[in-house]
Amino acid sequence: MLKIIATAILLIMSNTVMTFAWYGFLRKPGETQDKSLWMLILISWSIAFFEYCLMIPANHLGRAAGLSLAQLKIMQEVITLSVFVPFMLFYMGEQWKWDYMWAFICLLGAVFFVNREALMVS
Repeated sequence: MLKIIATAILLIMSNTVMTFAWYGFLRKPGETQDKSLWMLILISWSIAFFEYCLMIPANHLGRAAGLSLAQLKIMQEVITLSVFVPFMLFYMGEQWKWDYMWAFICLLGAVFFVNREALMVS
C-alpha cells in the first residue's frame, strides 16, 4: 500500500511540474510573444526533464506494487485533471464550468471500472 501512496505522490508532483512546463507560459502571453517558439519549447523541455525524474519512478513503483498499466494510466489521468483544474482556475484565472465536474465524474467511473475486479474481491 505504501508503494501505491508513493506512486500517487510522485504522480501529483510530476503532474504539477508538467502542467507548468506545458501551460505556465500562457499566463501572460504578452511576455512570451517576444520569445521565439523554439525558445519556449527549449524552456518547456528543460522543465519537463524534472517531470520525467518523478514520473519514471512513479510508474516503476506503481508497477512493483502490482498495478496494471491500465490502473497506472487511469490514476495518471485522474491526478492530471485534479492538478490541472485548480491550476486553470487559480493560477490562470479561467472561469469554472460545470462540464469540468461532469468530466471528472466520468473519470471516476473509469477508476471504478479499471479497478472493479480488485474491488469485488475485497
